[in-house]
Amino acid sequence: MSTTSQLGSSPLLFDPPTESDSAAEVQRIVGRYDLLEGVSDSVVVSVGCDLNTYKALLDTIDPKSGGTATTLFSSATSSGSDFKTLSIHALPTSPLSRHNTRLRTASITSTLSPKAPKGTKKVNLTFIAESVSDASAIAAAAAKSFPVFKHTKKSSEEDKGSDAKPKVTHNVRFATSSGLLECKNIYKNAKKTADAVALAARIVDTPPNMMNVSEFINEAEGVVDRLGDHGVKMEVIRGEELKEKGYGGLWNVGKAADDKPALVVLTKKWDQEGEKVSLVGKGIVYDTGGLSLKISGGMVGMKSDCGGAAGLLAAFEAVVSCGTEEPLRELQLVLCLAENSIGPSAFRNDDIITFLSGRTCEINNTDAEGRLVLADGVAHATMTEDKPDLVVDMATLTGAQMVATGKRFAAIVTNSAEAEARAVEAGIRSGDLVHPLPYAPEFFNEEFTSKVADSKNSVKDRMNAQTSCAGQFIGNNVDKTFYDEGGQWLHVDMAGPSTMDGGRGSGFGVGLIMALLKAKGFA
Repeated sequence: MSTTSQLGSSPLLFDPPTESDSAAEVQRIVGRYDLLEGVSDSVVVSVGCDLNTYKALLDTIDPKSGGTATTLFSSATSSGSDFKTLSIHALPTSPLSRHNTRLRTASITSTLSPKAPKGTKKVNLTFIAESVSDASAIAAAAAKSFPVFKHTKKSSEEDKGSDAKPKVTHNVRFATSSGLLECKNIYKNAKKTADAVALAARIVDTPPNMMNVSEFINEAEGVVDRLGDHGVKMEVIRGEELKEKGYGGLWNVGKAADDKPALVVLTKKWDQEGEKVSLVGKGIVYDTGGLSLKISGGMVGMKSDCGGAAGLLAAFEAVVSCGTEEPLRELQLVLCLAENSIGPSAFRNDDIITFLSGRTCEINNTDAEGRLVLADGVAHATMTEDKPDLVVDMATLTGAQMVATGKRFAAIVTNSAEAEARAVEAGIRSGDLVHPLPYAPEFFNEEFTSKVADSKNSVKDRMNAQTSCAGQFIGNNVDKTFYDEGGQWLHVDMAGPSTMDGGRGSGFGVGLIMALLKAKGFA
């Protein structure tokens, strides 16, 4: 694997402002129009631009719809007059719906670009925020605009130190109406957030001949290594051992692949009272559909089917590294890793498999494999003496999610009104938006009725809340005593928002989990 394909950190630099920032050839100022209009004069002066030039440029933008305006300006230097570029990116101030975030993170992501004028070596990105607490969410949105995976001849030459052009550095600064923010912790947490988003997106973008189960395990080991001072423990159950220990869902989905499936568990414990949270991620590194083969181009892009596991792995690192405002006693990450492949040993329609929970399942669609691996994952998380207070499973589970809630909102299903409200609020705070779907096992379980097993794995009626049903299938494998003891289960189907236009990974889920657990920077 090339060096570039292993990159994980965001190319954005996060350091408190310095006087040398004004020397950057390109200055970009980003914010809602009303915030740009009321920004402190000192912020404008800090980029080396005079106030009249800034105000004249801002006046060319429609306040309601927003937009981008660019001009050259003269910056006085010791060597004389030096022309630089000023771009103002005004986010729209048009009415905001109650389901959107006031941060307008989608607009930030779509507005920014890593491209810069020819010859540029340094770009300053100054974000005008409404509150100091917005910095990390803005960093997450910005990181989505700067994907890091690249595997081209040109990128390989750059790695070898050829005569290729030097990379452009993008330095991020934050400001409010009162002036530039200088607190080091703000930038420290923002960097960790952006790096986590970049990691999740890069895993999704890496092709399956590079990102197989073994390489995903290496990614998890890398997280443990980077968190060396935090005492994170890692356990791997893989291959035939899965079968022997009863992980029938994960084993059967991945057994046909040369690179065998694995359950990877990362655990961080604190010596304090607090919540225990288990994160369970679907990590299908490639989905052919199995013997229910995806046809007519439906297989293209299925490298993104590990988006849930990628987002949770990166979020785990960021939460542990940043710490949380409210105490946790334990954070557990369960990664369900497999390639849904075809071959002589592939599981078949009409097979009956047994999950770790003990439930049996008659397979009627090998392409409904995500719920099978997650069934084992949530059982692993809840079949313990010290049960978690909250279990969150996250997956690119159903195409129907996009029909139900679209490409901007992940769909959530939960047994708890409290967890539902908490997730929606975390989505609005982070920009990783979610929207609830019905939770009604009494209506949806009949979709999986089997005459020879506890259930089938695919619904009989695709018009009957298919995404809620798929989530319910996973929830049925949560240990019953977990529910009896008041445990909260939250399912996140992020098939749509896991990728952006063009198919690049979005890093969705990092901000959501950080906000859900009140990581520093999101509290």
